[in-house]
Amino acid sequence: MNRNDRRIALTAITVATLALIGLWLTDGEQQTSLVGQLTKDSTLQDSTEYRGTYRKHASSSMMVGEVPVRHTEEFYFDPNTADSTQLLRLGLPAWMIRNIYRYRARGGIYRSKRDFAQTYGLTKKDYLRLEPYIRISDDYQAASTLFSKEERDTLRYPAKLKDGEYIVLNTADTTELMKVPGIGSYYAKEIVRHGKWIGGYVSVDQLDEIEDFPQTAKKYFVVSHPTPQRLNINKLSLQELRRHPYINYYQAKAIVDYRRLHGNIKSLQDLRFSKDFTEGAIRRLEPYVVY
Repeated sequence: MNRNDRRIALTAITVATLALIGLWLTDGEQQTSLVGQLTKDSTLQDSTEYRGTYRKHASSSMMVGEVPVRHTEEFYFDPNTADSTQLLRLGLPAWMIRNIYRYRARGGIYRSKRDFAQTYGLTKKDYLRLEPYIRISDDYQAASTLFSKEERDTLRYPAKLKDGEYIVLNTADTTELMKVPGIGSYYAKEIVRHGKWIGGYVSVDQLDEIEDFPQTAKKYFVVSHPTPQRLNINKLSLQELRRHPYINYYQAKAIVDYRRLHGNIKSLQDLRFSKDFTEGAIRRLEPYVVY
């Protein structure tokens, strides 16, 4: 046996061994690489004896002629649970499958087909081919989908009051206030803040003191047995009087001057001759003072 015959025989044995190994290799690209290393010699590639030996020993399930091919299949799959064998059968390359496995290992979840479309390296062509077969289990949807929108948003968007229903202005918290049509979290907080600032509501009309307050919301409020915080205007200093939102500097000074000149104030009507105390100012302040 001459040297060339020995090389052909050795190659035939090696190819047969490779065919057996190919039965457990899952990545067609690895098979192509290994076989390619054995077929670099142009003398062997052109040899009729080599081609006959190659066909004899290569696995028919993995070879067509002399080039290993990977047949793609199309079947329903869930990208959250599909294993590497299934993904290979779908025609995805090994490096992309590794990316999918890494994404899932980090806690990533494909909740929609669009999520799968964002897989790194996935081409538009491959996605359009696979898209009809993607089936994502309900187990991987967000837990919030178990509830209806109304149930999910009860705290953030409480059910609104109907005509004829109302809430008590001084005792309602922000959650209750948001049940009023036209009142969201901003106005709910403003209602509570303003009520504390003035010492408690004595009239629903005091809501008009909140900037741009929606007028249609006022019909859902009532004031029941108001107990506002009261100021003793005969004992407080000018600075202490000024702290109340219904008393400005000039009104506080008028109160202090009257006490200095005339003694204790018995009624706010005692101040009606002061230009700073109009009838409206007296009426607004009256519920908040004691003598």
